[in-house]
Amino acid sequence: MNCTLCKHGETTPGMVTVTLTRGDTVVVLKEVPAEVCENCGEYYLDSATAERLYQQADAAVARRVEVEVLRYAA
Repeated sequence: MNCTLCKHGETTPGMVTVTLTRGDTVVVLKEVPAEVCENCGEYYLDSATAERLYQQADAAVARRVEVEVLRYAA
């Protein structure tokens, strides 16, 4: 797929680190599968992966975590 951000690069499967902030909570998820632009590094998540990340962020907020670092597990 063409990158929608830079308009020049093609995306390829890879792994990224995603940081989500919800209020006072920061969740860092490592080794998340994504399509990554070879030109600018922008990444794109599929809907199932994004939904799982959002659920993990919501759970961290519910636990009143300030900072959480996780390795993504499908």
